Amino acid sequence: MKKKLISIVVCPLCKGPLQNHSRQKELVCEKDGLAFPVRNGIPVLLRSDARQLKE
Repeated sequence: MKKKLISIVVCPLCKGPLQNHSRQKELVCEKDGLAFPVRNGIPVLLRSDARQLKE
């Protein structure tokens, strides 16, 4: 993903910052414990598609 896009995309739930985990092709919200997939370079910011991070 492009760095400019990453800098403006926020978590759809808490509006907090997302961390880019490029190897896993995910954007991670540490606050909510969710990982949103990036498919074909496009972030899918739907709660139903997010993966719950283990605590």
